[in-house]
Amino acid sequence: MAETGRRKEKSPVNRLVMYLHGGSGNHGCEAIVNSTCHMLNEIPMLLVTNSEKEDRHYSLNGLCEILQERKIDENFPAHVLYYVWRGLFHDPESFMRYRFRDVLGKNAAPLYLSVGGDMYCYEISRKEAILANRTFRKTGAGTVLWGCSIEPELLKLPEVVEDMKRYTLITPRESITLQALADAGITENVRFYPDPAFSLKPEKAPLPEAFRKGKTIGLNISPLIAHYEKEPDIAVRNYRSLIGHILETSDNSVALIPHVIWKNNDDRETLAGLYRGYEENERVMLFDDMSCAQLKDVISNCRAFIGARTHATIAAYSCFVPTLVVGYSVKARGIARDLFGSEENYVLPVQTLQEPDALIEAYEWLMKEEEPIRARLEAIMPKYCGLAAQAGDEIRKLWKQAAT
Repeated sequence: MAETGRRKEKSPVNRLVMYLHGGSGNHGCEAIVNSTCHMLNEIPMLLVTNSEKEDRHYSLNGLCEILQERKIDENFPAHVLYYVWRGLFHDPESFMRYRFRDVLGKNAAPLYLSVGGDMYCYEISRKEAILANRTFRKTGAGTVLWGCSIEPELLKLPEVVEDMKRYTLITPRESITLQALADAGITENVRFYPDPAFSLKPEKAPLPEAFRKGKTIGLNISPLIAHYEKEPDIAVRNYRSLIGHILETSDNSVALIPHVIWKNNDDRETLAGLYRGYEENERVMLFDDMSCAQLKDVISNCRAFIGARTHATIAAYSCFVPTLVVGYSVKARGIARDLFGSEENYVLPVQTLQEPDALIEAYEWLMKEEEPIRARLEAIMPKYCGLAAQAGDEIRKLWKQAAT
């Protein structure tokens, strides 16, 4: 189809293209790309992003080339034209060809990495990922599903199984996804590696004067967990009860730490509600936004961490911080199972929350087991983080084959 309007960009030919990146306002997304760029620093990398502005603001600027993907809903003539085309010719990939036009055709790359992580955990993003994979594979290029988690139920769908077989390589980041792929008969193109963000290097962050290293409990909460609650606001009520409990029963401080700041999905809004009433209490701190590497530094200075965002908890685990995950999907359960042999006590599923003191009970168990957990993390993390970095060797092999 003809294009409405053109932009001049550097050609992605002979560059490894990363795609399905939502933007660095989600610091988990940022951490995946940041870590990937560092482990593959000898390969020219191009990031096609949903938010160039976000990526240039945080840590990715200078690590790779950054290209804003085309947004069809912001181009009315193109939207109408492609919508009609898709309907007339039953061509669902047409929107993907518009979205990624600058890395297709004469600009096609030899290898594409899907860096979204959990695209196959949700219905809307799953369809998007399938269409993108199909579009890129039709160029003759290789595709990699990088550092992924997949809801096992989705692997019972024939279209998902077919799509998995289409990838050149899949690197599941936890064993529940690995087993689900095997149960679906997908093994030949699968290699297990931990999430790339386990290898993320912290960057020194400014800490408030009131922050006490080793005496502060880090808390993170995601607005998304409300979608999984059986009882309205039960998660927020649990967090509020936990803050009061920590202040009343210990001399620990509380740090409220955001990890995603996207519009309509902003941790700061929920955390601000928890902070309300503690503004004059120096033992409770509300952190502002910063890069993924700086946030990892903040989390590394906590005595313990309770979080809902997967990559906030990955930051804690990899810095030997005893961690409780307030989880809602396969990725939280799978990572905890791989680290500790079981997710029991290490993951509190949002779906099971019924009482406002459930989080207090889970926190008390964590603090009782604090030293053995820290010792466990100190023992396994160097090898585990090293294994995450070794995933780069798989990409180097593919790149060498694809770029020659």
